[in-house]
Amino acid sequence: MPQIKAAVLRAFGAPLAIEEVTLRDPEAGEIEVTLDAVAICHSDISFAEGGWGGALPAVYGHEAAGRVSRLGAGVTGLAEGDFVVVTLIKPCGTCPSCGSGKPTICETPTIEPPKLTDAEGTSIGAAMNCGAFAERVVVSASQVVALPDDLPADSAALLACGVITGVGAVVNAGRLHAGEDVVVIGAGGVGLNAIQGARIAGARRIVAVDMSEQKLAMARDFGATHGVLATGEAPWKDAMAALGGRGADVVAVTVGATRAYDEAQRYLGWGGRMIMVGMPHTGAMAQYEPAVNAYMGSSMVGSKMGDVVIGRDIPWMADLYRQGRLKLDELVSGRWRLDQINEAIADTKSGAARRNVILFDRES
Repeated sequence: MPQIKAAVLRAFGAPLAIEEVTLRDPEAGEIEVTLDAVAICHSDISFAEGGWGGALPAVYGHEAAGRVSRLGAGVTGLAEGDFVVVTLIKPCGTCPSCGSGKPTICETPTIEPPKLTDAEGTSIGAAMNCGAFAERVVVSASQVVALPDDLPADSAALLACGVITGVGAVVNAGRLHAGEDVVVIGAGGVGLNAIQGARIAGARRIVAVDMSEQKLAMARDFGATHGVLATGEAPWKDAMAALGGRGADVVAVTVGATRAYDEAQRYLGWGGRMIMVGMPHTGAMAQYEPAVNAYMGSSMVGSKMGDVVIGRDIPWMADLYRQGRLKLDELVSGRWRLDQINEAIADTKSGAARRNVILFDRES
């Protein structure tokens, strides 16, 4: 069993510590992936702050890319050396959700032997089915998608979560039709990808709403036709003016803030769909007036990981990237070493970063 370096969290809210840990061998149906890159997602930060609970010690990280380095028994369709994206989505393939084409909400509990142990033999959780703030991971073969070798690892890693979540929220969950109008609340990493998804799907107008002028300018680079500052007294009125005096067909809430959810329905037009992507901390509550939904025929739709089917959607998005129609390189705002992970997290929390990526030097 290999000894690897990993960023371990031992207390919620504490810095991550780079430790040497033992990674078990892949079992039947599993593979080992030696990572080239892992991005820092706000979900990792929320978990590490204790916002959603969970057991410690743990290794977070779930947005990764690398090469298959070992195969467990019974794995087919993959070979050592294949370049893959590693996701947290672990479909069983047989439960009602998987059987109906919704693997992101697989109903089968994840039960597997511990993957990581420290020098004292204590088990360390590989959080979100991955534990990718580490040099290598062991995951189910169902969690990865093989991609062409010419994709840059730092950009490809983003296809594991942020990109598929944002694009899929609009295209899959929102069922956006060409010519419809979209409002995206939050122009961070996921929001920018929701904007890209709306552009690719043929939206007529795309209004980005954010607290930052800088992010609104960035949103235009990714396809937004208009930008609205959320700091105003009634930003939904500004958005409605940008949409020609009517509400949006799709409103994607990509930030985990209850205020955003309280106000989101004000942006909706008749028959509009509010797509709920951002996740506030456990226990946070939002308010809405149900009579408005009933009267206007509008709806609220939860979207986990963009409702993607990874074997279908990740290759599609990778191909869009190779055609120059989907921006990935531009999403990477910083590249860091594993021993700089706490600085990279701090930079991500500052709100200025799109996606910070940890790169692994295999020769070190």
